[in-house]
Amino acid sequence: MLPITTVHYLVVAAALFGIGVSGVLTRRSPVIVLMSIELILNAVNLNLVAFSRMWGNPQGQVFAIFVTVAAASQAVVAVGVLIVLACGVVARGAARNREPSPNHASLPNGLPNGDAE
Repeated sequence: MLPITTVHYLVVAAALFGIGVSGVLTRRSPVIVLMSIELILNAVNLNLVAFSRMWGNPQGQVFAIFVTVAAASQAVVAVGVLIVLACGVVARGAARNREPSPNHASLPNGLPNGDAE
């Protein structure tokens, strides 16, 4: 059985990076684009850990943890923005479908009950 070398990690990371870039460039859905960005960041993390293992230096692994934390916080903020945008679309649609409330200007003579003076 062949040992797993750094080249194997780099091939998998390149495949993840390629899939992520193609997803960012070809998709229009914000959720798919965010998932593709996560794939790109995971490819970067895999490279950091692979080279850290190859050189015997734990700094790459520590940096990969920081990248993971940044990616998680980016995902949380992006999901929050998507929820706000979705709620804004629903609220605007509900306001558009609602009947207008009567106001004084739309009643005859401008009086609240519509009676003449």
